[in-house]
Amino acid sequence: MTEVDPLRSVFEAVASAGDPPGKYRALKASAADLATPIRHGLLDYYDIEERLIDLAHTTGIVEEVSLGAVELAIHDALTTPPLGDHEPAKPNGGRARNEQKNKADDTAARFKLEPFEAIKAATVPNYLVKGIVPREGITVVWGPPKCGKSFWTFDLFMHVALGRPYRGHKVKQGSVVYLALEGGGGFRARVEAWRRQNLGAHRGPVPFYLLAIPVDLVADHTNLIAAIGGQVEKPAAVVIDTLNRSLAGSENDPKDMARFIRAADMIRTAFGCAVIIVHHCGIEGSRPRGHTSLAGANDAQIAVERDEHTGVITAKVEHMKDGEAGATVCSRLESIALGTDDEGDPITSCIVIEGEQTIKRSAKLNGDQRIAYEALCEAILNVGQPAPVNFPVKTTPDKKVCPIEAWRTAYFVRRITGSDKPDSKQKAFKRAADKLRNRGFIGVYDDIVWLTGQTGQRRTT
Repeated sequence: MTEVDPLRSVFEAVASAGDPPGKYRALKASAADLATPIRHGLLDYYDIEERLIDLAHTTGIVEEVSLGAVELAIHDALTTPPLGDHEPAKPNGGRARNEQKNKADDTAARFKLEPFEAIKAATVPNYLVKGIVPREGITVVWGPPKCGKSFWTFDLFMHVALGRPYRGHKVKQGSVVYLALEGGGGFRARVEAWRRQNLGAHRGPVPFYLLAIPVDLVADHTNLIAAIGGQVEKPAAVVIDTLNRSLAGSENDPKDMARFIRAADMIRTAFGCAVIIVHHCGIEGSRPRGHTSLAGANDAQIAVERDEHTGVITAKVEHMKDGEAGATVCSRLESIALGTDDEGDPITSCIVIEGEQTIKRSAKLNGDQRIAYEALCEAILNVGQPAPVNFPVKTTPDKKVCPIEAWRTAYFVRRITGSDKPDSKQKAFKRAADKLRNRGFIGVYDDIVWLTGQTGQRRTT
């Protein structure tokens, strides 16, 4: 007697369904009938899954909805038992038993429990760019179109690739993989502009890697991880620019966004790296566009905006799960000529340079912040000097800097309180200094400090 193929009913349902969307629905519905025999060990899950994926390829379903969506739908159908099916699974012979044992071993290795006595606090600094990007996790950089967020992100991660300090923030050097999914040709000009402006004396390779082809992160993340792992030893950061160009579904659909976040998290897990997602804002401009699950899942979120009058691009860390938020970086775009194309027309791009924050009238300084600010003005007037020749932070020629110790001394002289305890004064100084830096009034690098808008004269606020 001929054995009946367990997938016969699935084949028949898909064949008679009509167009690809109908075939996709028929595939999901009929595949669900196989969940019970698989659960009871009567069918081999891996064999059935492979045959169903082949069926989806040959009937045009994959081309219609993407391979990732098909794989997820088949997995859900084959692993979700019908209501009322609570019987324990019955293995079907040696292969099933071996597969179950191997699965149990893999699960134990993956979910290895750590006893209390072995739990120790991590001593590795948890930053890629201190105060801006955590060493590991998902960081979202968002803002309206044409605000300069991609230029700013590229500039930031070139500093990571080279291990250069960024505007007074410490940087952990590491390889960067950049997925430029909007305007690959223009991005190459951007790279050339950065090279000419910043790599004049540099010799040797730069661990920055560009991918400028279409990517569906949900469907392609497994192959993408394999490709990156085969070409880059261990990236410190993978930048996805932008979310819209790497998501085949809808930004507003919670399921599509959940799958996208999971795919990004798989990249993070594979390399223990930072994953940066460049994203647009909604119509109202108050938050990242699409479903709110993205904001709930990220480890840091950076808002970028551009002042239409001054051209200043402001990037502000809105939140950071394992660190202090509030760091603000101000920049400008400066056009640079790159020569001519094959028809003699000029080629230009932009580079990012340090800009000065436009301080609104409402940005008043009170209490210790005002005392610290005035003390710094005094210290710069008394002992300020031009920035050293080899200073890694770009400053204007008339910018004066001074040692933090001189600033601290001037602050202690000005601050008169009921307590003369050195520890209390020191803590108050640190709080005031951190707030001034986060609000963009001052710049700090190692033991040197300066006023962001200072030009040799005392500035009022």
